[in-house]
Amino acid sequence: MSETLFIADVHLDVNNPLLTHLFMKFLATRARQVTDLYILGDLFEVWIGDDDPDYQPILQALRKLVEHVERVFVMPGNRDFLLGTGFVNLTGCQLLTDPTVIDLYGVPTLLTHGDNVCTQDLAYQAFRQQVRNPLWQQHFLGLPLNQRRLLAHQARAESHQHVQQFYTSGQLQVDAQALRELFVEYQVTRIIQGHLHQAGIYTFSDQGPVLTCYVLGGWQLFKAIGCAWNQTGGYWVDVANSVSMGFEEDVS
Repeated sequence: MSETLFIADVHLDVNNPLLTHLFMKFLATRARQVTDLYILGDLFEVWIGDDDPDYQPILQALRKLVEHVERVFVMPGNRDFLLGTGFVNLTGCQLLTDPTVIDLYGVPTLLTHGDNVCTQDLAYQAFRQQVRNPLWQQHFLGLPLNQRRLLAHQARAESHQHVQQFYTSGQLQVDAQALRELFVEYQVTRIIQGHLHQAGIYTFSDQGPVLTCYVLGGWQLFKAIGCAWNQTGGYWVDVANSVSMGFEEDVS
């Protein structure tokens, strides 16, 4: 039976070898049991260009996975939006535009990283618009590698402080209206996204079909919640422990 697996927010970092080990183990085991694997953003904590040599073992492991499954899709997130053709050539993965609609066992399903529907964070949305500009990206990628590393380190420090403030204030969450607009614009009843790092389900039932958004969990050393679908339905998967559970289960 075919199976499609979705994960997000691994945030691989050369300074976190235990997490890298967990992901490499996943690629060599659970990931090889699926037909298609979708990584919906922030596979890397930071990606400063395809010429960065820090992640070569991971790229090689992804290439080996591609040899065992039909397809591996990677959607750039807010941390690794600079993934490009070099990454594709080295891994064999396919890059996805955000958002993308796929046919998931007969149900049109919209895939997104999810940072685009956190509209309450105005400062981040302004930053997102800036760094998605092709001219900005061309300028940044033209800088020497060491300078890009320094700028990325500074941006990460500022981002961690900003995100911590949003977590504390309870503002880091999906904007319900922004989600509704995505459902309407793309004519879907299901969305799968990452970014919030807390697995859960949002449902809307405004006089029509039930609209459902599945939020994937961020990776930790002992838990990594994704979701999987096959011909009979969908379910949560803790890929860190190879445990599957129904969507009614508490995944907090």
